[in-house]
Amino acid sequence: MVEPITFDDFLKIDMRVGEIVEIEDFPRARNPSYKVRVFFGDEIGFKWSSVQAANYSREALLGRRVIGVVNFPPKNIAGFLSECLILGVPGTDGMVSLLSPTRPAAVGGRVY
Repeated sequence: MVEPITFDDFLKIDMRVGEIVEIEDFPRARNPSYKVRVFFGDEIGFKWSSVQAANYSREALLGRRVIGVVNFPPKNIAGFLSECLILGVPGTDGMVSLLSPTRPAAVGGRVY
């Protein structure tokens, strides 16, 4: 069973729309991954993250709008400091499906 949280707990998680603006290979990662630089608007700015989304081409990721948690503390992943968490779910084929707005959304927009 999933442990319930309050709405106030949910509001502590700052999820924003970001745009992937830079991609680097990440050969040191345990699982196939990229390092991505994401712009979350003027209020948040740029943050780096590691994404296990090797099923996406670099071309498909560059410029893509994604949803990311921007208020977690940085995490060291194989010597790389990940500053945010890009959200995704397993697809029906077992590959990662990154969460993205389904309609045009402003970069930096907060998920609520």
